[in-house]
Amino acid sequence: MNKIGFLVSFLFLFSCAFSADEDPVFVLKAKPLPPAQKYFLPKNIEHFMGGPVELTWKTLTDVEFKDIYVKELDAYYWKPTFGASIKALEGKEVYVTGYVIPVDYDANFYVVSRYPYANCFFCGGGGPESVVDLRFTAKHRAYKTDERLTFKGKLKLNGDDVYQMNYILEGAVEFKP
Repeated sequence: MNKIGFLVSFLFLFSCAFSADEDPVFVLKAKPLPPAQKYFLPKNIEHFMGGPVELTWKTLTDVEFKDIYVKELDAYYWKPTFGASIKALEGKEVYVTGYVIPVDYDANFYVVSRYPYANCFFCGGGGPESVVDLRFTAKHRAYKTDERLTFKGKLKLNGDDVYQMNYILEGAVEFKP
C-alpha cells in the first residue's frame, strides 16, 4: 500500500471512531453499528458462525472408485476412495440441495439426488457420487419423487458397507438456507 492510500485509510478509520460532538484528542469511543439487517450477509454465513456448510455436488465428485470382488455377494463392488475435500466434511453438519427419490416408502428410505429420477443413479444416469442417503431421526412428511429440496444433517462417509450408500446424511431434516 502506498503512503497516500495508507493515510486515507487511517484518516477514514480514525474519523469513524468518534462522534461529531466529541473531541478526538481526549475521547476514543467507537460508534455503534447499525442493525445487522442492513448488511448483506453471505449465503453461507452459518459456516462462519458454526452452522451447516453447503455440500455441493461438485465436492461429492472428489472420490475414486475401484472394482473389488465381494465374495459373499459373488459380485464386483465399486469401493470408494474419498478425496481430501470430502473427507474434511465428514462428521460436520452440512446441507445439500437436490431431487428427492423415494426408494422405499414403507422402509422410510429416501435419497436426495443430483439428478431427477429419470437420470438418477438407480436408473443408470449417474454414479454413486450423485446420491445421498437421507437418514431421518424425526417424523417428516412423505416426499414426492423429484421434489427439489434442501436437507441438512451430519455427513457420514461409507467406504466399506456394500448395503449402504457412500454418502449418508444422518439426522436429516428439511432446511432453508
